[in-house]
Amino acid sequence: MKVAELDLDPRITAILEEQGITELYPPQAEALPIALAGGNLVLAIPTASGKSLVAYLAILQSVLKGGKALYIVPLRALASEKYADLKAFEPLGIKVAMSVGDYDSVDPNLERQDVLVATSERADSLLRHRTSWLDRLSVVVADEVHLIDEADRGPTLEVTLAKLRQVNPRAQIIALSATIRNSEELAAWLGARHVRSTWRPVPLKEAAYHAGTLHYTDGTSREIADDGDAIAALTNDSLAGGGQCLVFVNTRRSAESVARDLAPVVRRSSEGKKAEALQKLAKELSTDQDEPTSMAARLGKCLQGGTAFHHAGLTNAQRAVVEDGFRKGKVRVIVATPTLASGVNLPARRVIIRDTERFDIEFGNAPLRVLEIKQMVGRAGRPKYDKEGEAVLLARHEDGVEDLLDRYLRAPPEAIDSKLASEAALRKHILASVATEHVRDQGELFGFMGATFFAHLGDVETIRSRIVSVLRFLEKEGFLTAKGDALRPTFFGKRTSDLYIDPLSAVRLRDALKVDRRDEFYFLWAAASTPDMPKLYLRRGDHAWIEVRLVEKEMTFPVDDYEFFLAEVKTASLLQDWLDERTEDETTKVYGIGPGDIRRLVDQGEWLLYSMMELARIFSKPKVPDLFKVVARLRQGIKAELLELASLRGIGRVRARALFTRGYKTLRDLQKAPATDLVRLLGPAVATSVKEQVGQAEAGKRVAGQANLGEFE
Repeated sequence: MKVAELDLDPRITAILEEQGITELYPPQAEALPIALAGGNLVLAIPTASGKSLVAYLAILQSVLKGGKALYIVPLRALASEKYADLKAFEPLGIKVAMSVGDYDSVDPNLERQDVLVATSERADSLLRHRTSWLDRLSVVVADEVHLIDEADRGPTLEVTLAKLRQVNPRAQIIALSATIRNSEELAAWLGARHVRSTWRPVPLKEAAYHAGTLHYTDGTSREIADDGDAIAALTNDSLAGGGQCLVFVNTRRSAESVARDLAPVVRRSSEGKKAEALQKLAKELSTDQDEPTSMAARLGKCLQGGTAFHHAGLTNAQRAVVEDGFRKGKVRVIVATPTLASGVNLPARRVIIRDTERFDIEFGNAPLRVLEIKQMVGRAGRPKYDKEGEAVLLARHEDGVEDLLDRYLRAPPEAIDSKLASEAALRKHILASVATEHVRDQGELFGFMGATFFAHLGDVETIRSRIVSVLRFLEKEGFLTAKGDALRPTFFGKRTSDLYIDPLSAVRLRDALKVDRRDEFYFLWAAASTPDMPKLYLRRGDHAWIEVRLVEKEMTFPVDDYEFFLAEVKTASLLQDWLDERTEDETTKVYGIGPGDIRRLVDQGEWLLYSMMELARIFSKPKVPDLFKVVARLRQGIKAELLELASLRGIGRVRARALFTRGYKTLRDLQKAPATDLVRLLGPAVATSVKEQVGQAEAGKRVAGQANLGEFE
């Protein structure tokens, strides 16, 4: 079916033609008549089969008629990708915005946007803040809706969709999913038409590999040259035909070691201009760093050889360099942990899956689910580049070949389930429903729970006792009052809901505020003790130094689980080291984590300390100024003496310390600073920004010109 045959605004058709989209894939041709007619739709088709375009066209059709759209994604990286895609249609006169994080505010500018791309947590936060324009949504898209099955984020997506359907029953719901066993049940829950297909734009061959032989699911086989290194052999085979590879392994350490070992293999096929491009890419990585780290150095060496590793320990900037390099064909091989499989769109000619198990702290090595393997397999085959894609699972021995074929490649993915019944999920979402007055009594609460996917799959009565127990907890801790069946939020309850933290976290922070302590390490520990804060694992040798830290910080609290308490103190110690300006490289070595982990822990710690500060306005106002300073310092990772300098745009912890060491300790000092000195310290662009901010831009430019340093950029 041709795009021109659709009843679309001609301007949309023109933009699609500019993008090279003139024909529809079969699943798109089946789904678009439903979507363009305003019908609810669950579209369950393989990766790269065109799900997003169906959603985009439904959004554009509605928005150009005066509607408003919300595009919900599970990850920030996906939000950026969808935002960029939709921005391409702004010449039509529509306004597109992206909103992630910052759960305690509602940007008034969002009301003026036609299309908003947001994570499920941000969408839930907007509902909690009673944002009126949500009532006017005409289209809601839920991307990767099968992640309802995920324990951490699934309940938020499920509750958000259930609330939006009640708040605005007229809104069209479009849910996009990989192929899952029970997508019909999702469609029935959402009152949607169901379109499922196994069609792919690039045909997929699947195989198990052992000792030089690819054993395909169709019973055929093929031999390749193998000198004993299976991954290197499969990579060589792909590179010889001009393909790229994604290799999935189960640990970060393996991702780095395999990428390093493959670099010489790939380098041999990356001569001339390709080698020059890789050198530039490695240099780009170093210039994007706030601080040099050994991990970035290791990644840079891999990039020079045409490989890269990709895992959660990388910073956002580092991941962006890797992903962009792979899309442009400069990076030939990425070795990744499974998190990449459900992230951004990075197809490759061949996907190699080395490990089908992952380590679970409770169960040891546990097999991956078929659905997870299918997510990885689905990355094989680059539309417009490859005639076919190939996914290969590595067998450790000959007898394992058939097992892999039967267990993963020939098997259907598992049915997805609701994870809403967990106590943590119920605490958060029951309080939010009461705090926003979405429900006003127990009858309405059970009615709302009856509208969830959990209830659709089973019976809310099976968790009635758990819901009642959570209500008792919320009443006992002062989040709500219950008179008869009536449920009313307290100010504490409303504030906790708005802050978007677990009520149990709010209890921990409130109780910590009641203790007569106001030193920063105590505040950091309070944040680290909450269920919302990920804990650093204890490693061999950690006990000794952590117990020394306990004595230094006078942390002598009776606890039920001493090991868990030490993990909290270790996590707080990382935040303290960040405040004390310990370098990222030192921190990664001491704590055994990556720069990306530091940023995530610091961001979460900052949010929890901000929440603690807001709760202090209720329970301990004298501590608000102390907490304000800690929050401001944690945001930048600086000592108190740098707060004034770091208030300037473009001045982070490294530049602020360089200025302070040079003798520029206040904004007034910077007003008097010679521009030549600032240029040497900060570079021309940042120097000119600083001068503008302190009110001396013109003088700075004149001095720079006299020093023959050229115009500021």
